[in-house]
Formats: sequence, C-alpha cells, structure tokens
Amino acid sequence: MNCYQQLNDFDLLSRLKNGDLEVFRIIYERYWIRLYNIARNRLNDKLEAEEVVQDIFCNFWRKRAALELTKGFDQYFFTAVKFEVINRLASRARTRHNEKEYAATQTEADNAVLQLLDYKEVNQQLSSAISTLPEKCRQAFTLRHEQGYSLRQIAETLDISEKTVSAHLSKARKTLRGALNFLWIIYIIRQGG
Repeated sequence: MNCYQQLNDFDLLSRLKNGDLEVFRIIYERYWIRLYNIARNRLNDKLEAEEVVQDIFCNFWRKRAALELTKGFDQYFFTAVKFEVINRLASRARTRHNEKEYAATQTEADNAVLQLLDYKEVNQQLSSAISTLPEKCRQAFTLRHEQGYSLRQIAETLDISEKTVSAHLSKARKTLRGALNFLWIIYIIRQGG
C-alpha cells in the first residue's frame, strides 16, 4: 500500500485502467470528503451531496479505461463535482418551475370545474325555485325572462291585465331572490368565507 501512496496521479490512472481496485480505493479515500464538502456547501443538502459524490465515483470507475488526465485528479474531480452540482441545481429549478406550472394549471382547472359545477347547481336551484312558483306567476316569469316578451305581450298571451303581470313578476322576483340568496350563502360557506 505504501508504494501506491508514492505514485502520482498519472501512475495511479495507469494502474486504475488495468482494474486495480486498491488504486480506486486510495483515490476514493483521498477525494471523497473534499468533493462531499463542496457538493454539500453548494446544494445545502447532505443526502444529495452524498449522491453527487457517489455518482461521480461510479462514473469514474466506469470510464476508467478511456480516461485521460491533463492536470491530475484534482482538476478532474472538482470539474466533475461542479458540473454535477450545476445539473442538480438546474434539475431542482426545472422541478420547481414544473410544479408551479402544474399547480397553476391545476388551480385553473379546479376553478373551471367549480365554476361549471356552481353554474349547473345554480341553474338547477333556479329551475327548482321557478317550478315552485304558482302557474300564472311561473308563466309570466318564463315569458318575460326566457322568451323576452314585453308586459303587454305577456298580458295578451295569458289573457290577464298588465298590472297583474307586474304583480306576478314582482312575486317571482321576490321568491327567486330568496332562493338565490340562500345559494349565495351556501357558495360563500363552501369557499371558506
């Protein structure tokens, strides 16, 4: 083992290319803690820093046969950790961006569904409230608000006076306002207000 400690990086690489696990262990022990500290400081995450260093050493072992050093292991490993950290930070940023986009899309979709459900529910409640009106009152309201008849046209259609039509419409509005106020209160309660 002492003979390995005396070898420079290029000699160690030469032996590593031949699959010498003892050389790999020496290199690992020499650089692991420094690489881990750099990764931890930049990522602010101990577990992710460990993963970064493990990934670097796994790739190092896999690529050992084709590996060429220009300045030594210091530069190789510090460059590797720098790029791995950059990739992790970029991945985090993409994940956060995608989560924000998804949340915004989901919120918009949820709101659209809620509005559709609210609209359908209001329509159902309104139809239900209209159906409870007395017959002439209901007919007057329907002719006025669904078919756009004037007071005179409603009076002629129902064979009643315009004053009676006005009374029916007033009663319908009062009844429906009460029903819709109740719906409004239910809506407010559901929205957490």
